[in-house]
Amino acid sequence: MNTNSTSSNTLQWIWFGFAVVLLVAPWVFTSNLSLTMLSQMGIAIIACLSYNLLLGQGGMLSFGHAVYTGLGSYLTIHALNAVGKGELHLPVVLLPLVGGVAGLGFAVLLGFVTTRKSGTAFSMITLGMAELVFAMSLMFSEFFGGEAGVSGNRVVGQAFWGITFGPQRQVYYLIAAYTFVSVGLLYAFTQTPLGRILNAVRDNPERVEFIGYNTQQVRYRAFIIAGFFAGIAGGLGALNFEIVTAEVVGTGRSGAYLLFTFLGGATFFFGPILGGILMVLAFVLLSEITKAWLLYLGLVFLFMVIYAPGGLAGLIMANARVAKAGALGRLLPTYAGMALTCLLMFAGAGALVEMIYHQQLNASIGPELPFAGVVLNTQDSSTWLMALALWAVGFAGFEWLRQRFQPMWAHIQAELAAAPKELA
Repeated sequence: MNTNSTSSNTLQWIWFGFAVVLLVAPWVFTSNLSLTMLSQMGIAIIACLSYNLLLGQGGMLSFGHAVYTGLGSYLTIHALNAVGKGELHLPVVLLPLVGGVAGLGFAVLLGFVTTRKSGTAFSMITLGMAELVFAMSLMFSEFFGGEAGVSGNRVVGQAFWGITFGPQRQVYYLIAAYTFVSVGLLYAFTQTPLGRILNAVRDNPERVEFIGYNTQQVRYRAFIIAGFFAGIAGGLGALNFEIVTAEVVGTGRSGAYLLFTFLGGATFFFGPILGGILMVLAFVLLSEITKAWLLYLGLVFLFMVIYAPGGLAGLIMANARVAKAGALGRLLPTYAGMALTCLLMFAGAGALVEMIYHQQLNASIGPELPFAGVVLNTQDSSTWLMALALWAVGFAGFEWLRQRFQPMWAHIQAELAAAPKELA
């Protein structure tokens, strides 16, 4: 069997499935909230993938990626207002490219400074750039709009085939089109000589220098490309929300890109796609469910760093390899037990967190609060003891199962390493 042909066919089916999902999604999830979330997911996917071009592909830990998405948003919203006033003749469908060009331009300017260093120095410089731009966003209100931001109206110009971009579904399809093309182009970049040498710079910059490449130029060019796609994401965000505030260039947004790219899996191309989806679910749904959502997010991040540093994509790919060899069935009972103990652990921890938050913020409305279908009483000591016991039992059970799982996993990996190449 031709392995290259099989791999090519699989890749074609993956891209076809991705396109089908983008086309069908708004007809499956039809509510206004669902359409808004789907639109935000497309934007977050582009932003996280562009960030992963730095982190996962190039090994550049940036704390200022929101500078390029945010400035792309600002330039796009100003272009949108100029179109509305008749000062700029550009169809709305091309306005995200204004954001892309803006992100590229600022990456050319700022990246020349930031990419002259690598490692910790690079990270600190990007953090400084982020703080500088955020401070400027509050100082120069003529351009940034101050704390109120800059608003616009995306329904401008003549309708084309009845498309005004007023309904959210029309905006979603615009975002979906840009998402599909951007994901395709970013994947294509990873297959180019520049993409390959960028991986080499990440893994062994000294050897890359030895064979004659300028590592600073490689990082700089990758930084510019990442800035372009970050600007596109920012431009799409400006059209989707029709308002841009200083928050879009803040370090909190940059931190979100870092956190969710890591959670999705920075070492795999599709990891940031999962991270972008998780980002929207956390910011839109989890934040509405509980006031302690940032605490939960931090706990999940710590859990993943300790037990699954490869992110969700790493877990999926590792188990896909095991499943391909037919060994996954041996792990399923342990997986089921670990899932159950994790559920107990997080249920106990969640109950404790919610009761603490209730006492601090909502004690005036009474001692009782609903949680996961049950009513907790913050004044009943047995409720606290039960939650603590639940967490302790879950944690102890998880650790016991994990210690049994590790030798099983190591044994299966040794079997795969000794197996013929086509099975491994």
